[in-house]
Amino acid sequence: MKLDNLRIGIIGLGYVGLPLAIEFGKKCETHGFDINIARINELKNGVDSTLECTAEEFENAKHLKFTSNLEDIITCNVYIVTVPTPIDEHKQPDLTPLVKASEALGKIIKVGDVVIYESTVYPGATEEVCIPVIEKISGLKFNIDFFAGYSPERINPGDKEHRVINILKVTSGSTEEIAEFVDQLYKMIIVAGTHKASSIKVAEAAKVIENTQRDVNIALINELSIIFNKLGIDTLEVLEAAGTKWNFLPFRPGLVGGHCIGVDPYYLTHKAQSVGYHPEMILAGRRLNDGMGQYVVAQLVKKMLKKRIHVEGANVLIMGLTFKENCPDLRNTKVIDIVEELKEFNMNVDVVDPWCSPDEAQNEYALEITDIPRNGNYDAIILAVAHDEFKHMGTEKIRDYGKLEHVLYDLKYVLPKQDVDMRL
Repeated sequence: MKLDNLRIGIIGLGYVGLPLAIEFGKKCETHGFDINIARINELKNGVDSTLECTAEEFENAKHLKFTSNLEDIITCNVYIVTVPTPIDEHKQPDLTPLVKASEALGKIIKVGDVVIYESTVYPGATEEVCIPVIEKISGLKFNIDFFAGYSPERINPGDKEHRVINILKVTSGSTEEIAEFVDQLYKMIIVAGTHKASSIKVAEAAKVIENTQRDVNIALINELSIIFNKLGIDTLEVLEAAGTKWNFLPFRPGLVGGHCIGVDPYYLTHKAQSVGYHPEMILAGRRLNDGMGQYVVAQLVKKMLKKRIHVEGANVLIMGLTFKENCPDLRNTKVIDIVEELKEFNMNVDVVDPWCSPDEAQNEYALEITDIPRNGNYDAIILAVAHDEFKHMGTEKIRDYGKLEHVLYDLKYVLPKQDVDMRL
């Protein structure tokens, strides 16, 4: 396989696939494929509802076309799979999107083609799950008729500084020759450079531990926050003091959601358990982080009772629903845990978020977004996401939403310590 006469097909056009398609579309013939027809239609009109790519970037991708018709990408010779890899209700890897993408590829792949997976998986999944699906449907033999690579995505939704082209890319291939081809392919667009791993499994493992490491570190800080709360010490002040040492890691307590940090560790623990090892630290961190929504509500209820605010039937305003600030991504947001826990106490919950799609909130969580909260209406206000819009409001405007006696709980250190009743 050579870099001339490239025809690239990107399978899946979400937060990962679209920026990749845009960059390759600036260099060579590229086809972006997605089964979501509404998504394809908006992209054809130069609109990106994820807000990752601008109209100018669409215009610069002169060689990029979008389609929901599988036959339109049959002429491609390199396929890059960027579909989601979620977990199911039992916190087990859900490889359904990955298997379906592999089934689709099995229908169109040709001799000499290369398939590159970017979706986060456990070590071994590409060669143990995906490749056999392609072989079965296509009738072609792996590493004889077609080849594979793995180059894990490192997209950070909402981050306008760390984009796909300036984040160093890990690459790998199913043979030495293909590994070099995959590496050179990405070097066409990745300004930051590449790191060629020795095998697909090494590249898969590297990706899955990136977010597992962050998850465990945040779990530690969350546990410290719980301890300091019991000791009557402000957590942020402790972290700022400790942070004066050059090698102290600057993590903050909070809700751990999103499509990566709250999900990827379960892929690694699943694989570990399949080979007879029960991971202690990783699962302990997951349990602690998954319980933070319940902890937040428990602390809020205690504070309300101390202020003699009646809990049952109380009105609570949650400011922010997306899993991170200044980003419309609702996937695996842990704010929903707070919403559900509040409802267990029979509280009335309103959610305001200028970034998220009301339709998506309704479809994903059966949750109605409040356009404009009523002043003087709430017994408690929770600042759950640090959107710039909330920062710019300031304490007075946010307090105006509350009744004469209310609790203001700042989970993200948006407001000064003296202006709030509680901080995480």
